[in-house]
Amino acid sequence: MLDAALASGAAERPAVFEVFARGLPPGRRYGVAAGLGRLLPALETFCFGPAELEWLASEKFLSARALEWLEGFSFSGTIDAYPEGECYFPHSPVMTVEATFGEAVLLETLVLSILNFDSAIASAASRMVDVAAGRRLVEMGSRRIHEGAAIAAARAAVLAGFSSTSNLEAGRRYGLPTAGTAAHAFTLVHDDEEAAFGVQLDALGLDTTLLVDTYDIPAGIEAAVAAARARGAKGPGAIRLDSGELVTLAREARALLDRLGATETRIVVSSDLDEEALANLAGAPVDVYGVGTRVVTGSGAPTAAFVYKLVAVGAAGQPRERGALRSVAKRSASKESAGGRKRAFRLLDGEGIAREELLVLGTQATPEVPEGWTARPLQRRLVDRGVIVPVPDPAEAVRAARERLEHAKAELPSGARTCAPGPPALFTRLVGG
Repeated sequence: MLDAALASGAAERPAVFEVFARGLPPGRRYGVAAGLGRLLPALETFCFGPAELEWLASEKFLSARALEWLEGFSFSGTIDAYPEGECYFPHSPVMTVEATFGEAVLLETLVLSILNFDSAIASAASRMVDVAAGRRLVEMGSRRIHEGAAIAAARAAVLAGFSSTSNLEAGRRYGLPTAGTAAHAFTLVHDDEEAAFGVQLDALGLDTTLLVDTYDIPAGIEAAVAAARARGAKGPGAIRLDSGELVTLAREARALLDRLGATETRIVVSSDLDEEALANLAGAPVDVYGVGTRVVTGSGAPTAAFVYKLVAVGAAGQPRERGALRSVAKRSASKESAGGRKRAFRLLDGEGIAREELLVLGTQATPEVPEGWTARPLQRRLVDRGVIVPVPDPAEAVRAARERLEHAKAELPSGARTCAPGPPALFTRLVGG
């Protein structure tokens, strides 16, 4: 596309692209925007050096003109987007890219690959946080996906409300809290459970979490408590159950711990947990959930299905101001798009409850709302004519996104945060022209 657009001159036409999802995964009530903390650094270093250009030249599918253009490429456009942690709904313009057609079209894969993955994980994680109802969740999915994706998934899950991650590189890179437990292999390599537990307590302290279901769970719990008592504690900091019928096992484990006097020992459960499993465990005496596969893979975190569509275009050399561009839209059956550069607002009633997502076309500064209602603007400027707006350090960015998500979810109508499937909590309405 770029090579042909350079030949026709279209590459220099001002253009506006929007990123949006036509719908939410079945049953989901809201989505969570995430990925900007990875996208902006990636954009800052997005260029074509000698190695890339040499390979492209060797493939012989680009003209010399295109190779020369890529050699000098540096994004000079403007990007507005929903900040991380903001909720989104079908047709919400989570990102708007304004640049020349050549520059904007080159960013499509970079933008979509990051925003689709991170938003899918954050949306699944947030839904699990809702169902967990205040109980801690630890992200443990690194062994189920690509090693690079595992780091991104850990960031997105903690951003969405998980208390910590087992991925240490994610902890180092983004300042995330980390946590983990021993595996069954650690128990199996020792002569018996009590010896394994004793070694772990000595090495990691009395607050460590002991995995008690390698052999027989009641015997494992008794061995864990005995090992802790031999070291002056009433019980270990926590035990973990990783198999079986977890509701029943958690209740039995709690009763046994209490009978043994280990009343302060917490119970951690894991084993392919998803929203349904968490809902089933709501009445069980569980303190912490370890969630892996179902928060990082497509089965638990279906794609956000964001698309990157051209919505406005101007003539080559024409200023990029919004009012000077012509709206364009796709009309394919079931894949229609709405043309024109839009500004997004969330309409809140007099009680502060969100009622709809309002997309405003044209130059109207502020949408008209009923008396007592407010229109909260949703997009923020991230890149201004090629200059990336300063962003907080990685740890602060995650913290701010967590807080933003809590505020955004608190605005949603009743029922939006339940596990029960249903339509999107908000619908979008297009106004203006």
